[in-house]
Amino acid sequence: MAKKEVTVEEKLRALYDLQLIDSRIDEIKNVRGELPLEVEDLEDEVAGLNTRLANLANDVNNFENEIGNKKQAITDAKASITKYQEQQKNVRNNREFDSLSKEIEFQELEIQLAEKRIKEYKVKISQKNEVISKTKNKLNKQESHLTHKKNELDAILKETEKEEQLLKEKSEEFSQSIDDHLLTAYKRIRNKVKNGLAVVSIERGAAGGSFFTIPPQIQLEIANRKKITIDEHSGRILVDAALAAEEREKMSNLFS
Repeated sequence: MAKKEVTVEEKLRALYDLQLIDSRIDEIKNVRGELPLEVEDLEDEVAGLNTRLANLANDVNNFENEIGNKKQAITDAKASITKYQEQQKNVRNNREFDSLSKEIEFQELEIQLAEKRIKEYKVKISQKNEVISKTKNKLNKQESHLTHKKNELDAILKETEKEEQLLKEKSEEFSQSIDDHLLTAYKRIRNKVKNGLAVVSIERGAAGGSFFTIPPQIQLEIANRKKITIDEHSGRILVDAALAAEEREKMSNLFS
């Protein structure tokens, strides 16, 4: 459906109203600030700490299994030593006795090695448990921090959600009265400038937020509201101070 024909002044008013609405949406987003990103970062960190704890617990479990294996190896070696010692009582010559002695010596070395490994694993378990303790403390701290930040964000969202939704609907509604190429230009300028101000009023002979003076003739043309004027320095759309004041008052009633 074709949009109804509107005057330049109506377009300027609609543009400035749209700017006021979009600026208010920007303010709401600024109140949230970095909170959504902070919450996301904390969630990632908490997930990472939980993964680390799971890996550390798995390491401890593996070391405990190794200790169990080494204890079993010691038990088996001791049983072998007892068996060889019994066999030594019934040997028929020195060669058999020496052979069994070597087997006993080998089993004793196996026991020593197993005991050494058990000590090493116990040290590693102790070190891992220390890291686990520190990681748990950090996790508890970050989980508490995350809960606080989530509550903070939820409170802000709850407080501003209704207003933001209304403003977005109004932004869409006001956009309908602006022709497509002008709306496209408005959005392009908004995306290009830092503070999102695509439409500004004349303040003390200069464009809002600019130090460049606008010639009196141009100021007069802007005040006549017969054509769309773009500031040659900032690239923003210009409106006269009177129109801006009228629309600000009108929109402040909408915001309240």
